[in-house]
Amino acid sequence: MRSANASKFMQNYGIVIAFILVLGFFVWGTEGGILLPMNVNSIIHQNAYVFILATGMLLCILTGGNIDLSVGATMALVAAIGATLISNHDVPVVIAMMVMVLSGIVIGVWQGLWIAYVRIPPFIVTLAGMLTFRGLTNIVLGGLSVSMPDSYTRLFNVWIPDIFNGTNFNITAIVIGAIVVSIAFISSLIGRIKRSKKGYEVGSLVGFLVKAVIISGIVMAVCIRLSQFRGIQVVVIWIAVVVLVYWYITSKTTIGRHFYAVGGNEKAAKLSGINTNRVYFIAYVNMSFLAAIAGMVFSARLSAAIPNLGLGFELHAIASCFIGGASAYGGIGTVPRVILGATLMGIINLGMASMGFDQNQQNVISGLVLLGAVIFDVLSKRKA
Repeated sequence: MRSANASKFMQNYGIVIAFILVLGFFVWGTEGGILLPMNVNSIIHQNAYVFILATGMLLCILTGGNIDLSVGATMALVAAIGATLISNHDVPVVIAMMVMVLSGIVIGVWQGLWIAYVRIPPFIVTLAGMLTFRGLTNIVLGGLSVSMPDSYTRLFNVWIPDIFNGTNFNITAIVIGAIVVSIAFISSLIGRIKRSKKGYEVGSLVGFLVKAVIISGIVMAVCIRLSQFRGIQVVVIWIAVVVLVYWYITSKTTIGRHFYAVGGNEKAAKLSGINTNRVYFIAYVNMSFLAAIAGMVFSARLSAAIPNLGLGFELHAIASCFIGGASAYGGIGTVPRVILGATLMGIINLGMASMGFDQNQQNVISGLVLLGAVIFDVLSKRKA
């Protein structure tokens, strides 16, 4: 019994424990430098695309451990289309952004049809897509970089102004954090009450409150750190919208439960009346849609579309999912844990860079962390 309880505890809180240990190590190794307001902002800003991609990649992984290798190339192609329209053809920014999103959806439909209805393995389809879209990116750009105007980059990179005119702190950032924490706590409390009334097991009240206090403390600590630099960037709003929407979809909606059902046992899901083909199709259309959003965010950060934009980014998204507790077999994983995994990767990369590790050493350690996460998942399943 103790062994089973310990195993369940590690499955539920292993990523949190790992996060605390890793953060503690780099706080020690950098003498607190990693927690400087500028570095906290850098972790969020530099990994914005990872948060968005990992959220979409989770849905693909839920369907049975499947992945999408084309997301980096999709980002590049979408950015190339947008930059060409805006800079070379004077298309209004709003219209160009609509075309960029539509391009991502079209790519998703193309790949989703082959995967869901022809049943070609996702690995093959998205590998072909990676090569195809990378080539199309170079054709669109002509092998050159195309700059993005300020009217485009401001939609992602500007800072939310402090309406309270704080001196040493951006008070608006703290207020936003307090509002988010309050809404999250009230929502969780209402959900707990509803589940209790329906007779579902909700766990101890003490555990619920401890968890709420820890999460609230982390959110407020991040917001206070951000307030000590320049506050909150608009890109954080983009990330928050994506995360909250998909958190709701995966945890509260019927289609969200279908993803878990297909990943848990596809044959059983099909016999229960779930249209499994549609689930696969939605997963890959959605992935390309979010890749388009990530391409917009990252090209705004660079202020340009470049031929090698997004190179290897699919690996960052996949690693974030598995480190965040998504199962290599599918059917297990949550959006908050994936975001925690992405944040952990960002901390590891920034911490290693601050401690003087070169890129090769960073790659070795990141690879070992990913392998360790998957080994933990496989051994946990085997024991179960």
